[in-house]
Amino acid sequence: MYSKAFAPEYQGALTALSVNSSLPDVLAAANEQLATARSDGSPLEAARAGLAAAEAYRRLGRTEEAERAWKDSYRTARSAEDVGAMAWALWSGGTLARQCGRLALARRLLGLAAELGERGGDVVARGYSLAGMAETGRIQGDYEAVRRLHEQLLAEARRRGEARHTVWALEGIAQIHRNTGDLDTAHGLFAEAAGIAADAEDHRGHAWALRGLADVVSVRDGDAERALALLREAERTCRTMNLRSALAYNHKMQGNVRYRAERFEDARASYAQALDEFRTMSEPRGEALARLGLAKCRARLGRDLAETVAELDELAVTMERIGLRHALEMVRRAQAEFTPAVAGTVRGVAP
Repeated sequence: MYSKAFAPEYQGALTALSVNSSLPDVLAAANEQLATARSDGSPLEAARAGLAAAEAYRRLGRTEEAERAWKDSYRTARSAEDVGAMAWALWSGGTLARQCGRLALARRLLGLAAELGERGGDVVARGYSLAGMAETGRIQGDYEAVRRLHEQLLAEARRRGEARHTVWALEGIAQIHRNTGDLDTAHGLFAEAAGIAADAEDHRGHAWALRGLADVVSVRDGDAERALALLREAERTCRTMNLRSALAYNHKMQGNVRYRAERFEDARASYAQALDEFRTMSEPRGEALARLGLAKCRARLGRDLAETVAELDELAVTMERIGLRHALEMVRRAQAEFTPAVAGTVRGVAP
């Protein structure tokens, strides 16, 4: 039903690269091809190579270099008058903006990318850009507005038999169900995504699906050991492919699982590791979530309550500034949990 996963962001002379190619290898090949294309005077090939470089830099957490690369790719694509290549460059820029917590900019760039993809007849660029808009809305907690778009994109991906995009859409819908309390549906969707990703050899998608499954297993079933086993399996993939952002979110989830199991010392170590990784990548959403988990662990381990309350107040401002409604709700729950009247008597829900 589904073809093997492929990476449409690797174009032109780089189409031989696999969706599972290690990011350092992708970056080396992209920069080599970029130099060749410039030497040959081929702006379209240069734009395509620049896109691959931008995505490698982004996934490696090298955000400043990613910013320069996608903008250069866009300018080069525009000079080549290739609308599709312009759409892909804007998609990369919008995805980077979301990663860096600039959500309004992300929506604007991804919207422009979708328009250009449609105008240029690039169905995949349009689909990926709309998917990026849906994911941005989901991260903000705007579930009703983006649920239908997720489902529309899932139907389109299934119709084309495109495994990677199907996996992404299933994971997005599953996350909405998980965050709104329908854990059985979330578990089924994450499991389906994991199965499709495994069959299609989409290692990145499989790692993210396992992370989602681990979250649900931890919350619904209270099975910390099973959840941690799933996360360790996903972690191996993240390390093999050098998926730094995915690895940081994996470590943050390990903190969540350990916190729910009341293993507060272990949870603190996991959150601290994730926090360092997010800060290295300049990823403010992940950093804020890791800080929230760390603050709750420290409170459980005897930190002065006034310090905890002050940090939670600061985190509430941060979540509101970034525009993370669901995360802000988690901070509000933590504030209620650790007010003097109830501190030490209520077990909260990990972020």
